Amino acid sequence: MDPILAEIYSTILPSAPYVIAAYALIWVALLVYVLMIMRGTKKATAQIALLEEEVQEKLGKDE
Repeated sequence: MDPILAEIYSTILPSAPYVIAAYALIWVALLVYVLMIMRGTKKATAQIALLEEEVQEKLGKDE
């Protein structure tokens, strides 16, 4: 192997676990964020459906 490449690899490889851990942490954080957004959206959709039902009942009683 080329001595220059061997020197480059010897400086890069010891930090590889930290880079892998950082990418894994970012993916986990992104997954948690997306799940939280989906949960909030589902909750908001359910509340809107409930409000629509109440409005329809209210309009039906007034007429």
